[in-house]
Amino acid sequence: MNNDIERVIIVGGGAAGWLTAGVIAAEHINVAATPSQRTLEVVLIESPQVPTIGVGEGTWPSMRGTLKKMGISETEFMIECDASFKQGSKFIDWLHSPSTASSDKAPFNNHSYYHPFSLPSQFHEINLAKHWQAHKQQVSFTNAVTYQGRLCDQGSAPKLISTPEYECNANYGYHLDAGKFAQFLQRHCCKKLGVQHIVDHVESISSQDNGDIAALNTKSNGTISGDLFIDCSGFKSLLIGEHYQVPFIEKKSVLFNDSALAVQVPYENQQSAISSCTHSTAQSSGWIWDIGLPSRRGVGYVYSSSHTDDDRAESELRSYLLSSMSKSQAESASLRKITFNPGHRAHFWHKNCVAVGIAAGFIEPLEASALALIEQSAKMISEQLPQNSQAMEMVAKRFNEKFLQRWRQVVDFLKLHYAISQRNDSEYWRDNRDIASIPQSLQQQLALWQYQLPYSYDITETEALFPAASFQYVLFGMGFNSAPPRYINLAEQEKAMALFQQNNQRSHQLLSALPSNRALLDKVHQFGFPKI
Repeated sequence: MNNDIERVIIVGGGAAGWLTAGVIAAEHINVAATPSQRTLEVVLIESPQVPTIGVGEGTWPSMRGTLKKMGISETEFMIECDASFKQGSKFIDWLHSPSTASSDKAPFNNHSYYHPFSLPSQFHEINLAKHWQAHKQQVSFTNAVTYQGRLCDQGSAPKLISTPEYECNANYGYHLDAGKFAQFLQRHCCKKLGVQHIVDHVESISSQDNGDIAALNTKSNGTISGDLFIDCSGFKSLLIGEHYQVPFIEKKSVLFNDSALAVQVPYENQQSAISSCTHSTAQSSGWIWDIGLPSRRGVGYVYSSSHTDDDRAESELRSYLLSSMSKSQAESASLRKITFNPGHRAHFWHKNCVAVGIAAGFIEPLEASALALIEQSAKMISEQLPQNSQAMEMVAKRFNEKFLQRWRQVVDFLKLHYAISQRNDSEYWRDNRDIASIPQSLQQQLALWQYQLPYSYDITETEALFPAASFQYVLFGMGFNSAPPRYINLAEQEKAMALFQQNNQRSHQLLSALPSNRALLDKVHQFGFPKI
């Protein structure tokens, strides 16, 4: 059989389901044509009783391109999804615990560092890290090679109100309300992109003789047949997990966190500052995320249930809240418990079924990789959408190879944050630093980086989720020591010094020109951005 792929069935809504539906529909459905003239149908089946997870509520800059491709107005998206600008992440107390941090640390560090969204100046032409080393006692790596850390320090926005939609002065992603985001995408996909929406329960699955899924049997809408089925059913993993029993590869022995307590925190007043980055503050058995939306903050404690219990985790989270609210408010704040099993499927595309989002895997919200993996998955499915069942086998093989590599990189990059910490204040941090918990691939990289600085050769995959620059920001932010180069090209060094100076000048220019996050968001709600 060599059946054409004419009907894509997506099981599950949320960000995974609706982003996937939107990306595929935007590329393959001609909404100007009548339904009978269209070559592809996209149908999303969503249970009426499954809530949105929404852990982290953060995106990468890639989301701008995804939304633009779907034909979404940035102004409309930001207003309806209670979105704000995110320019990276700030890591606090990851190197030392507050009680043990020595007072003689360089004042620029203050036991925190940034992983910004902007690459170091001319990153693909010159590795500035080796020229920064001689000056690391005077300036942080981030401040030497990019302006974005200083913008985050000041709470600056990444653009002006006169800047067109999706354009920028400084690279940015978003913080957003995950529930509102899913509802917004649903409306756009159904009204503008021709996606069919069915709210129903999937009760059973019918298979073809060759093992492919033939149809889904629903409670109210009967049998719904399709050619390609996309599993966006979250932790339930209805198709790839329950039906196909594709093995799940646990990663708890590497990344211990499996629980989270989340809370919505009001601002002190309507003019309170909105942070330009995610704050990630290390705790005794995990870390606390803190993100700023226009109307509230989203705060949560991600932790390991093997190293603490819910009561102690709750106590640490409420203690953190005391920095921005009264004791009575912190003690009465309503917390939501989330549990997860860190890991991913052994493969993601099986027969005529492919998993996207939590159905494929979930590690933890550090560095907000979940939505980025959804975007990458949807993009590849759409761009490589097989024309028929014969081509599907090769596309599936390519997809599985690509995303197994990406999951391995995610695990290594997240583990890096813990492995090079110097914290010794709890069993959690000692276990994270234990070489037995560090993947062999990361051990090899760390051994190499002691003698040569990380650069492009260390990250071989094109379109890698985390480029070599991301590893540099974390390594040098955490004080990792690498041997100085034995030879410095003087012409290259001169170029590096000029780039450091230009970056410093650019920092001052942007700091004086850009409004605060709050000020720009107020103007977005009042005027909107110019259309491109």
